[in-house]
Amino acid sequence: MALSCPAARLERILLSTDGSEFSEGAVREAIKLSKTCSGKILAISVIETNPEYETIAPQLIEKAGKETRMRLESVKEMCSKEGVDCEITARQGEEPYRYIVEEAEKNKADLIVLGRRGRTGLKRLMMGSVTAKVIGHAPCDVLVVPKAADVDFRKILVATDGSKYGDAAVSEAIAIAKRCDAPLVIISVVPSETESPFDIVHSQMQKGLISDQETLQAETVVKAAKNLAEENGVNARAFIYAGKPYDAVLETAKEQRVNLIVVGSHGRTGIARLLMGSVTERVIGLAECAVLVVKK
Repeated sequence: MALSCPAARLERILLSTDGSEFSEGAVREAIKLSKTCSGKILAISVIETNPEYETIAPQLIEKAGKETRMRLESVKEMCSKEGVDCEITARQGEEPYRYIVEEAEKNKADLIVLGRRGRTGLKRLMMGSVTAKVIGHAPCDVLVVPKAADVDFRKILVATDGSKYGDAAVSEAIAIAKRCDAPLVIISVVPSETESPFDIVHSQMQKGLISDQETLQAETVVKAAKNLAEENGVNARAFIYAGKPYDAVLETAKEQRVNLIVVGSHGRTGIARLLMGSVTERVIGLAECAVLVVKK
């Protein structure tokens, strides 16, 4: 199936790469998207350093700089082979995410594409702290791509909790599904301590564990999203689950064999304390497919 451009405007894609194996999926999919959408790649690598380190180990900084430029030139060559225009930028300093966000703002990027660390390592930030902070501060949508993920928009899942962030995710997911002629799976999750999520549309076994008010709210949310999708000519299925929200999203993505999960940057809680919602963070950290975080 030929890949369709998922957005009306995708002229500038900011690709952040650190040259590690975790960036391979991001590089590959960013180039594929740019080629499909006749866009341009803005590739950036940031060397994390600080004034003290620069003073005591300037030769190491210089070596890192050369290696970074070589990696970026390699990305540029890959783009050239695919007929994609590419500009490269190397930066160095503390807090790499700031430079990535700055480049996105300066170049008015339509999308930031990032890789994701493996399943082990940081427990608190399962996706890596740089990725988390970029998503938290990004001026545009962010696509997080695991190393092996293939983003061709065959089937899309969107998770919503009825917040304005969830509504934004639904709108974007419907727009992508419509442009790519892809089926859409819509889910809303009622938090519960059950061992695994269950579809309460079809099963009443554990309905007593969650409140009728929460259930009604979830039903209202998914019904509105499904109606909106169908009004836009998108084939949509809607489900309500109870359980741990991130578990429900991940399990549904596997069961439905989706290759893109669309989420909002926050849910209805925790906005002031977190750069992003904890559910979004865990979905990104554990998903096998790419995750689009909608910021609009």
